[in-house]
Amino acid sequence: MLRDSLFFVKRPLAIVLLFLAACGGEKKTADESIYLLNRDPVSVRGWILDVASAKHSDTLEIELARRAELFAATSLWVEQSQYSSGGIAGNGAFIVLDVPPMSATIGFNAPGAQTAKLSMQGVPGNADVFIPDIILEPNGAKVLDPAKILVRVPASIDQRTPTGKFAVIAGHRVPILATPLSQLTDRREYPAPAGFRPVATVK
Repeated sequence: MLRDSLFFVKRPLAIVLLFLAACGGEKKTADESIYLLNRDPVSVRGWILDVASAKHSDTLEIELARRAELFAATSLWVEQSQYSSGGIAGNGAFIVLDVPPMSATIGFNAPGAQTAKLSMQGVPGNADVFIPDIILEPNGAKVLDPAKILVRVPASIDQRTPTGKFAVIAGHRVPILATPLSQLTDRREYPAPAGFRPVATVK
């Protein structure tokens, strides 16, 4: 009698387990797993060129000193992200690590451009975003040459290849490039800005 009652207890349990297994067996597509659900953090690197309202000097030494003061007085952050970390070097180069994927806003606070912001959408997890020559302005930011923006994702391939996907960086549509791992060794380093720059001290 006890054995019969145990049989009826186990039978509904088995049915429930089979139902859960059937529901959990559904697989996400590659597109969903890579571009929608990926939680791997993003690295964002680049350099500030200037503030839109800046008054330039014709003397190189004075201009370099002005920019050094500007970069030293500039800070950055990532909106709604308490885990992101980074900084700005004395030459205007910056790096931000652990940025949330898919959608994020990088904020800059500079003299003459308080709360400058640069938005990013559609950036996949584990990507490296490179944004050179940023001009800061109040509540916004512009990229001098959008064609130089790069969005790279690591891949086990031999050469850089377009994925067919796009991200939007500072309002510009940028192709996402699958990139060999060997070409992504710099993703946690400050980039080297081109042209005449102040000394690259890091604060």
